[in-house]
Amino acid sequence: MNTPHAIPAATSRPTAGGGIGDLIREWRQQRRLSQMDLALDVGISPRHLSFVETGRARPGAEVLLAIAERLALPLRTRNVWLMAAGYAPRYTEQPLACGQMSQIHAALDKLLRAHDPYPGVVLDGGWNVVRANSAALRLMALLPPALREPGVNMFRASLHAEGYAALTRNFHEWGAYLLRTLRRQVQESRDAQLAALEQEVLAYPHVAALLDAPGPATGAPELLVPCEMNIGGHALSLFTTMTAFGTPRDITLAELSIELFYPSDPATDTLLHQFAATA
Repeated sequence: MNTPHAIPAATSRPTAGGGIGDLIREWRQQRRLSQMDLALDVGISPRHLSFVETGRARPGAEVLLAIAERLALPLRTRNVWLMAAGYAPRYTEQPLACGQMSQIHAALDKLLRAHDPYPGVVLDGGWNVVRANSAALRLMALLPPALREPGVNMFRASLHAEGYAALTRNFHEWGAYLLRTLRRQVQESRDAQLAALEQEVLAYPHVAALLDAPGPATGAPELLVPCEMNIGGHALSLFTTMTAFGTPRDITLAELSIELFYPSDPATDTLLHQFAATA
């Protein structure tokens, strides 16, 4: 039986601090909510929220968490808010390799094994691969050492000219989709590591050109954007799905996601089974 491969997780990312009133206002404005709308949604008066944002009032911990929930803040940021307001953090951050995660490991391994011979990976909050099944490892082996060590980052590996970009036949379409995804992640999380990664990949000449490329031609709409690759003279077409843990109270779990790739056509399905049989 093939066992999904565990890959060392990335270290925790630093998060910028600031006064709690300033933090609330910045996130509220980013989410494009007025003070009135946010206050009514969380059950406090607009006047009280205004006082909190200007530093004239200190929000209670439960009010603070209600605001954070309405703004869909990452758990990591909720801890920062709590500490900025003088409260203890509420959310743990257990290493993925610790014993308390044994049940999580078992669930992830079962899911990834069941998905073979189709590629499947587990990603951390920075889109670094922390676990992969055999099919995914075969694809990762195609990357040059510089993109595999110390670990594989899916955005970097997919967009770098010496990575999967060199194998992707519809890179103008797939690369643009990845850029939109990364930009959305940066805007939603305000994560410094993701922001730095975005600037890195935008420095790749062929990626920067995607920003000025025209959109897809009009016509019959496609249901999904596939990733079309040429591997060893074989044409593969894959689409992807993303899954996350429900109701996590730990930062590590909240930032994990499972990306599963599926064949877009019968020929790709046959090839993936052949690759597994000859591995």
